[in-house]
Amino acid sequence: MVAIQRFSVLIALSLVGVTSRALAHGDDGVEVGAMTPAGPPHSATTALSEMTLANAIATPNASESYFSYPHFGSLMLAHIALMTIAWLFVLPIGVMLSVARSRLALIVQLSFLALHGIALSLGAIYAYNTPQLYENNSHNKVGWVVTWIVATQCVLEIVKLVARVGKTDDETQEEQMSFLPVTTNALERQEQDPGEQPAESYRYSDDSGHFTASQPSRTDSVSSNGTYTQEEEQKLHQYDARGKHDLDDSHPEEHGLWGSPKSIRYMTSFVATALSSKALRVIDAISNAINRTILPIGFVAFVTGAAVYGGVFGGIFFWYGLLTLGRWMGCFVEYGWAWNVRPPTGVVSSRKSRIPSAEFVESFVIFLYGSTNVFLEHLAAWGKPWSPMDLEHISITIMFFGGGLCGMLVESTRVRELLNSVILTSPAAHGPRNVRDNLAPPKSYSSSMNPFPGLVILLLGLIMSSHHQHSQISTKIHQQWGTLFMGFALARGLTYIIMWIAPPSSYLPSRPPTELISSFCLITGGLIFMASNRNTVDSLEQYGLHATFLLTVTVGFTSFLMAWAIIVLAVKGWAVRRNQPPSTYTDPVPA
Repeated sequence: MVAIQRFSVLIALSLVGVTSRALAHGDDGVEVGAMTPAGPPHSATTALSEMTLANAIATPNASESYFSYPHFGSLMLAHIALMTIAWLFVLPIGVMLSVARSRLALIVQLSFLALHGIALSLGAIYAYNTPQLYENNSHNKVGWVVTWIVATQCVLEIVKLVARVGKTDDETQEEQMSFLPVTTNALERQEQDPGEQPAESYRYSDDSGHFTASQPSRTDSVSSNGTYTQEEEQKLHQYDARGKHDLDDSHPEEHGLWGSPKSIRYMTSFVATALSSKALRVIDAISNAINRTILPIGFVAFVTGAAVYGGVFGGIFFWYGLLTLGRWMGCFVEYGWAWNVRPPTGVVSSRKSRIPSAEFVESFVIFLYGSTNVFLEHLAAWGKPWSPMDLEHISITIMFFGGGLCGMLVESTRVRELLNSVILTSPAAHGPRNVRDNLAPPKSYSSSMNPFPGLVILLLGLIMSSHHQHSQISTKIHQQWGTLFMGFALARGLTYIIMWIAPPSSYLPSRPPTELISSFCLITGGLIFMASNRNTVDSLEQYGLHATFLLTVTVGFTSFLMAWAIIVLAVKGWAVRRNQPPSTYTDPVPA
């Protein structure tokens, strides 16, 4: 493993230079409704791109999006394919390995950085050779931010690895400096003649009980009778001759390409010495924060390459579905979010034991959306008369506002205590023991059964299923994701029925099967919501595609995505167990 770590350091140093070259490209990408490069913007409009843009404007049937632009399509497809491989397949594995503190994390993250750099370069070439169809786009800006974030993450991982390797080398050298080779003959003589041992002890305070000394020098070690045979003297002379070399290169498997050259060893030792423990903790905290946010940030870069408005609102439900799937798999089990009994303070930290329930967080997000958007729905038509559609949107935001507020009140333990005040403050509460036993909280209190998040989304799906749109295909697409949202609400209701009949009794996740249906409906509905923007619908109509085509493709992708998410979380569990000795965990005892 030490060899793998040092090999990663060598690769990292070379990749940093490659990445800096990839980051040196110039400007501009694209925006809403376009299949866009996640690459740098146009730094200057060249004569070629000016001529291409003039020809596109002069042509009556000129493309209005990069999706149907007739030139350099292979560059765009390669850019999209590499970005998808990097962000969907490679980076999630790297993040999980990093969270599990696996030594393989840096290798995977460097592979991701290489793929991202290649895709970035292809996007830059495409942007350089195509007209700028979308002025002041957001995809380009977000792409640059994401690029610098992932580059920073890899640099932090390299620093952590270098410091860890340097610290390991220093500890190994100190340990080797404390021991001397003792021949078998000398050991046998010492065991046979214990009475002849000199009065002074040859053990030092940091010895392990063997013949040791503070320096690996032949003159500091003595046999039991103070003499050595000729064979022993010859072996000790050989040891003295190569002593320093052995301390520098003590592991024969680390020589050559897989070894640690003196320059690399010096660098790792210097970094380990220069960085204080506090600085390493800060670096580790920043790295952990990036690990937990980089995937949503990358998702933002993806959706800004297709549709901003629909991507924002549909993306909320998409990630809500992934969160629901994560709860089923056992994520956030320490918070009691995995349909399990919330672990007490003795099992988890006091901070984790005070985290609100998942239903409270869901209700808060619903409340926040309603409270902020109630004043923004008419912003696009400010100064104009209110239309019936404006009033519909305002009503939806008020529904979110009130439903989220009700959900938070239901989840409040303080409100629950106040509602129980009548019986808890009665004289019977201080009466006989059999009466007080009946005042114990019911088993249903062990899990949250809050219908308001599901109810709000059910009503949203019902409303949007009958919402008037500008075309028949758009109306059908809205019916699709509205129906899927209603399916989520019904599946969540079945989950609450299961939890009511058989409340969870373990700290382990109970994994109700209905939550898989809930997750599937939310992810699929969110993706179709994202695709229901006007530009995407117009493209479907232009190519003669129907709403059923969009539904079938999205359903297939969602099934694959859920399977991949389960595999990624399983890889994290494998990495955690791989880093721990077998005695530190036990399999659950079957009932």
